[in-house]
Amino acid sequence: MWKEPFFCPKKTLNCKGKIINLSSPLVMGVMNITPDSFYDGGRLTHSWDAIKLAEQLLRDGAQLLDMGAASSRPGAGFIDPKEEQQRLLPALKAVVRHFPEAIISVDTYHSTTARMAVDAGASMINDVSAGRFDPKMFPAIAELGVPYVIMHMQGQPDNMQKAPAYRHLVREVAGFFSEKTEKLRELGVHDIIIDPGFGFGKTLEQNYQLLANLEYFSVFDLPLMVGVSRKSMINKVLSTSPEQALNGTTVLNTLALSKGADILRVHDAREAMEAIKIINFYNSHK
Repeated sequence: MWKEPFFCPKKTLNCKGKIINLSSPLVMGVMNITPDSFYDGGRLTHSWDAIKLAEQLLRDGAQLLDMGAASSRPGAGFIDPKEEQQRLLPALKAVVRHFPEAIISVDTYHSTTARMAVDAGASMINDVSAGRFDPKMFPAIAELGVPYVIMHMQGQPDNMQKAPAYRHLVREVAGFFSEKTEKLRELGVHDIIIDPGFGFGKTLEQNYQLLANLEYFSVFDLPLMVGVSRKSMINKVLSTSPEQALNGTTVLNTLALSKGADILRVHDAREAMEAIKIINFYNSHK
């Protein structure tokens, strides 16, 4: 893939006027306002629960919070945007009131939810569909002017794990990002983060193949987000459950950092920050 000469990798994000520095990897703390997420579904039933979790994640070192109200676990169906908004917006507004300096991302594939979330105080959108589920999402992001995470997924949540198949996995995922980033840039979107989508339309072996080739995605000169926290790619290898997968998560996060991850999307911020500190110290002594 051709790269412009003298082009430096993008190491900042503009979150509604707040400049986020990515010269060192960041932690994004997961906040699921859902009854059915694979690990923490049903835990945040009231706005106060969201406030307490946000406080803990920020205290443990998370620089970003990612709030979502629509589960994208394997087998999950689509949620009506109005139901998503009824779950999300009260919690989002409460967290914004209590932590006005926090950088909050909203995990949604609905453009209407994205617009309402940014209006309520969010300053980043994380879209597991990369605009595939809502054709109005890309134009909305261009108008909103916030950083946008595009994730690769083969299929959709209700069928993505039935029989994922690729001829050339890494090249196909890279081709997907090439197409999507070109369309976004044509619309004037420049703060783009790419997420290979571990566990989204990939077999166990394909997840590890993707991780082993993670540095390939540096060709895009864009921030790279990795979300492996407590996922089945850990539990299937270790014969554990999501509740027992913290150690495995830290191992995979460390591998991802060693291969160029810029943002770790995690349920456990303190352990992810420790992995980042160790990797940074190690890299400073190479």
